Amino acid sequence: MKETPGDIKTYRKDLQRALSNKFLGATLDAFAGSYPASRASAFSGIDFEALADEIARAKDESIPRFAELLEEFTARAQEAGAVVHFARTAFEANSIIASIAEENGVRRIVKSKSMTAEETFLNAHLERAGYEVTETDLGEWIIQLRGEGPSHMVMPAIHLSRGEVAELFTKVTGKPQDPDDIGGMVTVARTELRRKFLEADMGISGANFAIAQNGAIAMVTNEGNGRLVTTLPRVHVALVGVDKLVPDVKSALRILKALPRNATGQLISTYVTWITGAVECTPAPDSKKQMHIVFLDNGRLALSRDPVFSRALRCIRCGACANVCPIYKLVGGHNYGHVYIGAIGLVLTWFYHGRENARALVENCLNCRACKSVCPAGIDLPHLIKEVHRAILDVEGKRPAKNVLLETVLQNRRLFHFLLRTVSHAQAPVAEGGYLRHLPLIFSEEHDFRRLPALAKVPLRDKWEQINPATPNPRVKVALFGGCLTDFVYPEQGEALLTVCRDLGVRFEYPVEQTCCGLPALMAGEKETARRVAVQNIKALDPADFDFVLTLCASCGSHLKDYANLLSGEPLSGVKAAQLKDKVIDFSSFLIRVLKVDPNQFRTGGAKTAYHSPCHLCRGQGVRVEPRELISTAGFEYVPSKDEEVCCGFGGSYSLDFPEISAELLKRKLDNYEASGAEVLVTDCPGCVLQLQGGMAKRGGRIAVKHIAELVAANRKG
Repeated sequence: MKETPGDIKTYRKDLQRALSNKFLGATLDAFAGSYPASRASAFSGIDFEALADEIARAKDESIPRFAELLEEFTARAQEAGAVVHFARTAFEANSIIASIAEENGVRRIVKSKSMTAEETFLNAHLERAGYEVTETDLGEWIIQLRGEGPSHMVMPAIHLSRGEVAELFTKVTGKPQDPDDIGGMVTVARTELRRKFLEADMGISGANFAIAQNGAIAMVTNEGNGRLVTTLPRVHVALVGVDKLVPDVKSALRILKALPRNATGQLISTYVTWITGAVECTPAPDSKKQMHIVFLDNGRLALSRDPVFSRALRCIRCGACANVCPIYKLVGGHNYGHVYIGAIGLVLTWFYHGRENARALVENCLNCRACKSVCPAGIDLPHLIKEVHRAILDVEGKRPAKNVLLETVLQNRRLFHFLLRTVSHAQAPVAEGGYLRHLPLIFSEEHDFRRLPALAKVPLRDKWEQINPATPNPRVKVALFGGCLTDFVYPEQGEALLTVCRDLGVRFEYPVEQTCCGLPALMAGEKETARRVAVQNIKALDPADFDFVLTLCASCGSHLKDYANLLSGEPLSGVKAAQLKDKVIDFSSFLIRVLKVDPNQFRTGGAKTAYHSPCHLCRGQGVRVEPRELISTAGFEYVPSKDEEVCCGFGGSYSLDFPEISAELLKRKLDNYEASGAEVLVTDCPGCVLQLQGGMAKRGGRIAVKHIAELVAANRKG
């Protein structure tokens, strides 16, 4: 039985060991680098978002009907000669399958890859009962021989090198294997497994779909083992989660259109196998195969009735949430999931394997939204992860000191700002050149991967009246939402905004009652605190008073838009939150789409400029074109670089909680930008500036890191 550390200290040791595995890092990085292009090619000519919406709607219609669909499926499947079982728990499912084996005198069992069987730890149960069980998917067979679980839902052995596999096969065959002879090792596997197929009494499979319309199941595989497992043995058992029920073939085909494309970038999998009922089978006593379908509940039916977490049951098990996750890319599935891998695993682990296994995992999320952007069922995975985190805190009744501090400070704007002002004065002895000379005592050495900025001597709010000129007869009226970093750390970014927009007919206001956007509280699982802070900001900043609400912080902008969800159903505040969502805009979009600035307003011949795309801008707000267009419009040469939309590793307090992950992500980002030949690196988020600028200063790099507003302001004519 797999166990995942339930405390952060032990869990972080596992992460550190994974980060030291250079092969793992190189392999996952190579796959993550090639996946986006192959996926984009596979979806060429297909509107992915529209397809995802269709799948989500169809899934949402089916989820409340699982019991009804199961009844319909059972009737159709039994008419076709199959036997249908229902298991309430994982133990019950394993026991049913063991009983089927016992009743049929089974000794040897072959299996095709099944995450549902991994969920129930079926192999261990059957082996304890005395059965010989052989995984027949090549990757699954390899990890079975090693005594491991899968490290990816689709590619279970992606973490292993050819050398490790050759060493393993040498032990299996007793003959030395050449790690460079891939064909030879495949022949070894084929030889060993073919004998297992021919000797097996029972075959066990999973299913990607269970179709109520005709009682058929379908499997999507890339190896012929699935068909051998389901056809050669005299007994076939399919273990199927009730969440795989779909009403008809059309629903299955809709999912099939997305599944292989999203999983591996294939147009279609090598094998799509449809099985309806019992078929002829010569080895069977009556020349008829026994077919059993065991449906697993294990909490799914209860989950289907939950208004929030039922959305997790939309998952089609493509594994794409791991493919694009920057954390998975560094540490692999054995550390970024329990049994189910990737972002969906951070959600499902609590429901299927308990909070002890979920407690530490669920905190290891950057909220970069990469998983959400590629989910073919439209699951808001970052939101569900934070809901699980909050729920675990509520159930256990233990709140970290950080959470208590956030609740106390963020709900009291005056106290919060008083503390920031106090720190800005107290830091004087250790502040130099805009940075702190050494880490504050609350940090350990592992946080010393970047230089930390000093707080500004004068926050933006205190100098606003002096730097904001009057604008008579403005064409647009804009409220600036500063956010903590622009206000108290980087007020020069706000000054740059005013410089760029000078004489362009914009009246800016800075509502002084505004406070932190509340995202740090939500990330920590403090949803109620986040809601109260949202209400404070809406009171301070009535969206009806302005044409736009502009923020220089991508994270703040994305979260301000999310107030509409956070305060949905709240009288008055909910309405204002919906209004606010429509008026929030980022700096680049404001200049390009609203003010329509043109190259004549800027000097030419600017530096070679690279761009880091903040997660909460490119995915949170869907803004991708405007920042790059603005760089060129403002007279600079935009220089593309690798992984521009991959998270820099800041993630607010994430970089404090998981400094080893944050440091490695930052290192890779800075390596990429230095390799691009850029002289300047810009971004749209002060949090990203803190991370990238601090990291560049720590390594003594040659690239200047700025907010894009500072870049543009410095090149404006006049």
